[in-house]
Amino acid sequence: MKKLTRFGLVCSIIVIFGLLLMGCGTQENAGEDQKSEGSQDEPQTLVISTWGFNEDKFRENVFEPFEKQHNVKIVLEVGNNADRLNKIRMNKNSDVDVIYLAHSFAMQGAEEGLFEKINRENIPNINQIYEIAKAPLGEDYGPAYTLNRIGIVYNSETVKTPIESWSDLWKEEFKNSVSIPDINTTSGPTIIFAAGDKIGVKVQENAEACLEEVKKLKPNLVKAYARSSEFINMFTQGEVSVGIAMDFAFGNIKKAVPAAQWVDPREGSFANMNIVNIVKGTDNKELAEKFINWLLSEEVQRANAIDKLDSPVNVNVELTEEEAQGLTYGKNLIESLRPIDWKYVNSVMPEWIDIWNREILQ
Repeated sequence: MKKLTRFGLVCSIIVIFGLLLMGCGTQENAGEDQKSEGSQDEPQTLVISTWGFNEDKFRENVFEPFEKQHNVKIVLEVGNNADRLNKIRMNKNSDVDVIYLAHSFAMQGAEEGLFEKINRENIPNINQIYEIAKAPLGEDYGPAYTLNRIGIVYNSETVKTPIESWSDLWKEEFKNSVSIPDINTTSGPTIIFAAGDKIGVKVQENAEACLEEVKKLKPNLVKAYARSSEFINMFTQGEVSVGIAMDFAFGNIKKAVPAAQWVDPREGSFANMNIVNIVKGTDNKELAEKFINWLLSEEVQRANAIDKLDSPVNVNVELTEEEAQGLTYGKNLIESLRPIDWKYVNSVMPEWIDIWNREILQ
């Protein structure tokens, strides 16, 4: 009996120990299941490469509402066009999902195969934007989410005859009075197209003649500026009275110099677009397309326009005259803008820069 009792006791211990082990295993598995279920509630991360200006307002109008709606955490990587493009160019395993770039840099990225091809059916708000913004890089790539224009600014107190044409920049009365953007800037190449207007030549057909005409501007040229802030300072201090500028800078110019006038030349102002694309190799392509669709929505476009952050490209955004002040807004104006052929410009830019440095700035 004692032997049987001992045997039974041993068996009982083994059974109890086994049950304990099973219980522990079940608890561990349950913990893993709970973690797995919990992970569904953890937000996805979407990394967006953009400029660093007005970040608080863009978070309020664009990023935070999208985060709440889609359970997403948006991480921003900020910097200038060149640095941010170089990052994804040099790092094929970049963690960036979405990138904002000016048109010229976006064209480089598309030509180098740095962007995913988008599915336009997943971005239905593309159908609600102006034609010029729908496919600036071609149907495979992202749209422009905002645009601005490049025109002429002059001081009406010192310039007695109103400026009406790009050709007016060459007038003798503006000797030592003109500033233009440097060739390396987003708006720099516009002076070459303006020279083409002056002599009636298409730049793509005879760039040499257009560059020769730019050289004739030298007596009037005070400086080719690298940043809009430089032009604003020169203009407000009276160092120049005429210049080529982007419209977003005009508000600050007008505050400092009430006599400043903006001109959309009769040949047409040039369009500059900011374009949004999905970075090649992202694991978040579908989410990125949802973000682009949100960025183009009437709600976001209007909010950014009201806060003077971006000019709207969504055709349904309606603004009062006061709300539209300082923006590139309205069907007639937008349809009058002249897009720059950045595919062509980028292909000849090294040659233009060489001529610019040797023969125009000297």
